[in-house]
This record gives sequence, structure tokens and C-alpha cells, in this order.
Amino acid sequence: MNIAAGDDSTGIIIPAWSEVIVGTIAFALLCFVLMKFVFPKMEETFKARVDAIEGGIERANKAQEEANALLEQYRQQLAEARTAAAQIREEARADAHGIRADILAKAEEDRDRILTAGRDQLAANRQQLIRELRGEIGELSVELAGRIVGESLADQARQSGTVERFLTDLDAEPAGRA
Repeated sequence: MNIAAGDDSTGIIIPAWSEVIVGTIAFALLCFVLMKFVFPKMEETFKARVDAIEGGIERANKAQEEANALLEQYRQQLAEARTAAAQIREEARADAHGIRADILAKAEEDRDRILTAGRDQLAANRQQLIRELRGEIGELSVELAGRIVGESLADQARQSGTVERFLTDLDAEPAGRA
């Protein structure tokens, strides 16, 4: 009610003019200090944070790209290593087949050489046995013939001729039967 009367006394809702002026000046001064000193510092801090976040994101993206590049390089090297290993295996298999073929060829040559040497040795032994048997057969046949005839066939020339004739007859006999 005092408001309508225009008294100096103020009510609760409307402050005194002096308080309004001091409050306005204080508010203006506070706004000026905030705008001049605090807000620019806050802007710098926000920019620094934004830059740090964006820089972090960029660094993370670069790190991701580098990791992807390294991964791709690793995969490529792994593929090359697998290819090289496969080539080495194939070369080793080819070498093994070649070595096996060489060993088999040498073994066959050795086998043939041993068989030939054995056959030659067998033939030589056979010839030697035939000569020894012929000599023994000749001596036995001369002795037997001497007993049958009743005279001694000790004369070397006669014995030699008799033995040769007997052996010739023996050789001719199987040929005639065959």
C-alpha cells in the first residue's frame, strides 16, 4: 500500500533506487570483468580441450591407419613366407625324387655289376671244375682201361691220346643225345 502513496519507504517487491543503481553498476562491472578476463580464458581452455580431443582423435586415427598398414604388411609378409616355404618344400621334394632316382640307378648298376661279376666268377669256377674233373676222369679212365686191357698205359704220350679220345667221346655223346 505504501507503494501507491509514493513514500520513500520501499516494499519487499520493489527495491530502493539506490540499491537498484548500485546493483546495476556492480552487475555491469561483474559482466565487464567476466567478459574481459574470464570468458577469454574459458574460451582458450575450451579451444585447448577441443584441440586436445580432436588431436587425440586424429592421433588415434593415424595410429589406427599405421596399425592397419602394419597388419597388411604383416599379412603380405606372411603370405610371401608361406609361398617361399611351399617353394622350398617343392624343391626339397624334387631334390628327394632326384636323389632317390640317382640312388636307385646306382643300386641297379651295382646289382648288375655284382650279378655280372658273380656270373663271370661262376663261369670261371665251372670251367675250372670241368678242367679238374676232366683231368681226374682222364686219369681214372686210363687206369680203368689199363685194368680192363691188362696192360699198363703209363706212357704219357699214349695216355694223353687215350684221355683226349675219351673226353672227345664224352663231349660228343651228350650232344648226340640232345
